[in-house]
Amino acid sequence: MASIELKNVIKRYGAGKHANQVIHGVNAEIADGEFVVIVGPSGCGKSTLLRMVAGLEEVSEGTISIGGRVVNNLEPAERDIAMVFQNYALYPHMSVFDNMAYGLKIAKVPMEEIKMRVDKAAKILEIGPFLQRKPRELSGGQRQRVAMGRAIVRQPQVFLFDEPLSNLDAKLRAQTRLEIQKLHRELGITSLFVTHDQVEAMTLAQRMIVMNGGVMEQFGTPEEVYTRPASTFVASFIGSPPMNLLKNAPDAKLGVITGVRPEHLDIGPAGWAVRVEAVEMLGAERLVYGRWAHSDTDEIVILRIEESHAVPALGATVHVVPRPDRIHHFDAATGKRL
Repeated sequence: MASIELKNVIKRYGAGKHANQVIHGVNAEIADGEFVVIVGPSGCGKSTLLRMVAGLEEVSEGTISIGGRVVNNLEPAERDIAMVFQNYALYPHMSVFDNMAYGLKIAKVPMEEIKMRVDKAAKILEIGPFLQRKPRELSGGQRQRVAMGRAIVRQPQVFLFDEPLSNLDAKLRAQTRLEIQKLHRELGITSLFVTHDQVEAMTLAQRMIVMNGGVMEQFGTPEEVYTRPASTFVASFIGSPPMNLLKNAPDAKLGVITGVRPEHLDIGPAGWAVRVEAVEMLGAERLVYGRWAHSDTDEIVILRIEESHAVPALGATVHVVPRPDRIHHFDAATGKRL
């Protein structure tokens, strides 16, 4: 196991005035044994950052260290990492056992040791009964577990996951998230996990890096990122539905965006007047969408109410009050937290 350190990591494609910079000076220290998720929308640079750690992309500036050793000029095979991809990358003509054992055979590990490692990984991942099957005989979730098993038997210093759950349906994603959490508890190997799914990020991460346009917007625990977002981007990206970012709240200050999450708005006898336009029923809760009752702006206000609460009628005006200790303020020009 090993720590990972990123120091002012920059990535450019091309050179000179035509260079396209896609990663803008990322700094992060990931502790030995920590599980860190890199999350952000498509095209934000999260996979590029992971691929630089893996050695699949060159670093334009800055340094990447694994276990205290700068790895910028090392080949992927020399970095003692194992990577799990979203497309499984299994050899279709090989059995599950041979897929998991292939890297060890190439490294000339004794067959007795190979069998021990594969059997142990198969037991952890509950794929023991499938060792003699071909990948085509497995479900998507089972194939992903084989891919993880192949990484485990390597006994690397670092696991790198590149959107490994993207090809699974919702139920399998939830199940595999639990398996990954269990795997990390048992093995304790330093892990970087890339995803565009904020639910995956919030449930898996010990800490999370939120990327936006090649910039690291925030690095913190899921609770820190959710309760104290560093910018309007983080506030809108993390949370479903997203935080209300209001420029036209009745008591808003000029140049300041008022942020409040839907669950921190309460309906009361007085407060902000909101005209109800839609209600979504989500089982144990409801989302109420509205606009300012006494304004012609298009700004939408969302509030979350429990199923026990009376559902306001469409077209009705309700008064909502933000909880004082749950209000956030952001600079309207920069989007940064005030």
